[in-house]
Amino acid sequence: MKTLFFSAKQYDKNSFTDQNKTHNFQLEFVEEPLNRHTAVLAKGFDAICIFVNDSANAEVLDVLAEQGVKLIALRSAGYNHVDLSKAKELGIKVVRVPAYSPYSVAEHTVALILTINRKTHRAYNRVREGNFSLNGLMGFDLHGKTVGLIGLGKIGVCTAKILLGFGCKVLGYDVEEQEEVKQLGVEYSSLDNLYLKSDIISLHCPLTPDTHHIIDSSSIAKMKKGVMLINTSRGALVDTQAVIDGLKSEYIKYLGIDVYEEEADLFFEDLSDKVIKDDVFMRLLSFNNVLITGHQAFFTEEAMREISRVTLGNIASFERGGEVENEVV
Repeated sequence: MKTLFFSAKQYDKNSFTDQNKTHNFQLEFVEEPLNRHTAVLAKGFDAICIFVNDSANAEVLDVLAEQGVKLIALRSAGYNHVDLSKAKELGIKVVRVPAYSPYSVAEHTVALILTINRKTHRAYNRVREGNFSLNGLMGFDLHGKTVGLIGLGKIGVCTAKILLGFGCKVLGYDVEEQEEVKQLGVEYSSLDNLYLKSDIISLHCPLTPDTHHIIDSSSIAKMKKGVMLINTSRGALVDTQAVIDGLKSEYIKYLGIDVYEEEADLFFEDLSDKVIKDDVFMRLLSFNNVLITGHQAFFTEEAMREISRVTLGNIASFERGGEVENEVV
């Protein structure tokens, strides 16, 4: 099975090449992202493999179909960057990795909470400069605080378990309630009640038309003043300008994000010698109570191994014919 990987970094090449020893597919890797200009690179390939910031809109899918592509393998759980109805119309199968390591994202979520609360990133830099003053580094006990989790899938539940271990009260919102989640000690809540009661709010839901900008000016206005907001899910769950306004008004006292709505032109690249032209992103960086990581929550050895294993398994399933594993459309 001849497969082209877009947006491929060295760690992708290493992981997929290692897992491919059991399949012996013909894999080729390019660093370019998939878009309407680069889709022609797929000529002669049976399948392509793409990541979260690649674009597979209707225009791109038309080009891919012209090149003979029959399968799009997502090396991610989310698929909001693919026009599924267009793919179905063109007869292009789309498969994904529904779960790789929920622990990786859950643990990074808690790392953001702890870091921005106890200001360890600032303390690290101070100590390296010989500054041992504690002024400005005071945090709060997580024990006894109320954390609201929006989305209680695998990642949300893993996050809940960790926070319950800290002694937090955990409120959860999801479209479906699960009895086993209640038994863990999570209290299901309406969104409005979650906004009102939570000291910390963390997002763990997929990006859909219903969840787009679920955090906006109206939801922020319902939150407890001084709330901590964490997003390790999808950037477009958050209206960034509304969050900036919330930071300025001090409704939001802490912000930790691993994703950003306009991250496609920023994340996964070394831009240290370039001028970043995204004024909204740079405004976020100007706040000393904002912590941003570059979409690394998923990035553990275990997660990369599982992503490559499942992705290549999906391709093998397609090659065999019949029912395709982890098919989206």
